[in-house]
Amino acid sequence: MSAETYRDAWGIPHLRADSADELAFLQGFNAASDRSWQIEMERWRSEGRTAEQLGTDGVEWDRFARRSRLDDTARRCFTNLDAATRHWCSAYVDGINHALGSGLRDAPEFRDTNTAPAPWEPWTPLGVFLVHHILFGTFPNKLWRAHVTQILGAGGVELFSIEAPVWAGSNAWTAAGGLTQSGFPLIAGDPHRLMELPGVYQQVRLACPEFDVVGLAFPGVPGIPHFGHTGTAAWAVTNAMADYQDLYSEQLRREGHVVLALGPDGARPVLAQHQETILVRGGAAETVEVIETERGPVIFGGVDGGALSLRTPARVAGTLGFEALLPLLRSRSAADVETALEAWVEPVNCVLAADSDGGVRQLVAGKVPVRNRENRVRPVPAWSAEHQWTGGWEAMPGTPVSGLAVNANDRESGGGDRLGLEFAPPHRARRIRQLLEEGGTGLATADMARIQMDSRLGSWPAFRALLQGLTSGPGSDTPPETGSLSETALAFRERLLDWDGHMHADNDDAAAFAAWRSALVLALAASPALTRLAAPTSYPPLFAPWLNPVARVGFALETLLAKGPAHGIDVVEAATRALEETAAAAPAGTWGANHTVLPLHALSDHGTGGAAAVPAVPLTQLSGDTACVLSTESLPGLTDRSFRGPVARYVWDLEDRANSSWVVPFGASGLPESPHFASQLPLWAAGDLIPVITDWEHLTKENHDPR
Repeated sequence: MSAETYRDAWGIPHLRADSADELAFLQGFNAASDRSWQIEMERWRSEGRTAEQLGTDGVEWDRFARRSRLDDTARRCFTNLDAATRHWCSAYVDGINHALGSGLRDAPEFRDTNTAPAPWEPWTPLGVFLVHHILFGTFPNKLWRAHVTQILGAGGVELFSIEAPVWAGSNAWTAAGGLTQSGFPLIAGDPHRLMELPGVYQQVRLACPEFDVVGLAFPGVPGIPHFGHTGTAAWAVTNAMADYQDLYSEQLRREGHVVLALGPDGARPVLAQHQETILVRGGAAETVEVIETERGPVIFGGVDGGALSLRTPARVAGTLGFEALLPLLRSRSAADVETALEAWVEPVNCVLAADSDGGVRQLVAGKVPVRNRENRVRPVPAWSAEHQWTGGWEAMPGTPVSGLAVNANDRESGGGDRLGLEFAPPHRARRIRQLLEEGGTGLATADMARIQMDSRLGSWPAFRALLQGLTSGPGSDTPPETGSLSETALAFRERLLDWDGHMHADNDDAAAFAAWRSALVLALAASPALTRLAAPTSYPPLFAPWLNPVARVGFALETLLAKGPAHGIDVVEAATRALEETAAAAPAGTWGANHTVLPLHALSDHGTGGAAAVPAVPLTQLSGDTACVLSTESLPGLTDRSFRGPVARYVWDLEDRANSSWVVPFGASGLPESPHFASQLPLWAAGDLIPVITDWEHLTKENHDPR
């Protein structure tokens, strides 16, 4: 049985084998060779062993991983897999372990931190997938809403919860054949995540007699879950923004050696109760009590109070949805993709699928539990019968697409109130549809790539209206003779009003706007009505990014402008003060000078483990911003740099897969010394894509045989 690895000019692996299992072995072998440090770091995270490897900076995550039972969930879901999928996943792990035994798992991070990779368990890929997505859902937002409710009252939640989620920027769209130049469907998109180094997605081709698929894989996870093209079928996903994770306030007490949890039927013994030891490199070991109630694992707090348990579909059902991965690879039509994803569990995704026969489907894949709507807002009482899950899942049937379909984390594509609470503002979805409609019936792959780089700020009209209103002084119904602004501020205001609203990297007016916006965020966060949100919470530091009031004001800025006055927030005064401050500072330079890519490497969070070993990439200026189709997000009031953005771009052509194209922010290799570590970065920043190579004769074969 043969297994062969080929590379294109960008170092992207094209893998070919005689069977699906042999191909899984080769994919694991390749991931371990190309992304050795990256996948091992994710393995340590899944097992709650980062502190053991890298020191005290890892304790906070490890405590959460142990208490939320990530590794145990991975084991349970692996055990419940059907035999074929379990064998396929095991073959992937065998490939990883074979690379280790062959001495091919070296990486400079291991040398710099004096650590080493170790053999994987068969369920480790499921744990890696859980690590990528456990904080991808909604439960951290419920901690923020609980904090807002405690400080401002229940009414204050609406200031931050109306179409103002944290971190949503993904796009995907499709045009049916009747609207394209070729007469065949097109799919395009760009998933948004933290811009990790190396990238969270790996471009890869998987070919065997059963299938031949190009797509974007998670290193450490077999198959191609999210974005793929089989030659006759293609699919793309975005976060549906569905609410499928619940937090329960638990009342726990200890009777002898037994912990009891109060539920709807009274106090009952917890399902699991034991202690685990977190080893800490260079420090004292920590003992963690792991408790799981009938709702779920207690992720913080305990018998002494403040206990919150986390309930998720994967933990409840004992499956992540890996049963969908092989059928996805075998899909020959859009209907096949939909059928495969009936097994998907979490995260819940909006999916677009198309095929070369002209079929196009739109669906939501995953499991959203049927339960009380209040569960979506904040932690609910574990002892309340009305807040328990009913045992059913929301029905999410797919629909055919005859023209255009656009998914951008928005309410319309994500199932609305039936599935979620907070969605992205509709700006990106509307702008993409507008640009597609302008293309008429002649849409081509070049149009798709051009739309991906659109930098018009969707929220600009709201800010523009606020600036126009500043000619009226605070509290005044009519414009005064000279206005309430200084001459410097008036001139700065006129400069902003003349701006076209595009966040181009080379535009100094975009930079000026961003400076005023940041000052506005800080002014609002410091207003008497909101400043109390800076009060400390009882939640672990792990959740600090979700609880930062300045970041939250920045994300909810449009909502605050509209609803703030009703809550005693003087928006006009804050905007005026921000305008005066910014005008006096006379900001100079372009948006790109400030808005640069901020790659996140795992060692950046582990100073005790060797942060000096973090590899560097060239300083790269970016166009776009939050609320642009090109959603290179920044945090107004905190930083203009972008640490979240499009972690891949792709255009799938259903006429001929060879007409498809893609790009990632950095490169194909995870090895800093490789020429392909960051070779795609300048292309990605400029909006260029590289072709998907399908002709094996145009690839370079590697000499070694993984067996």
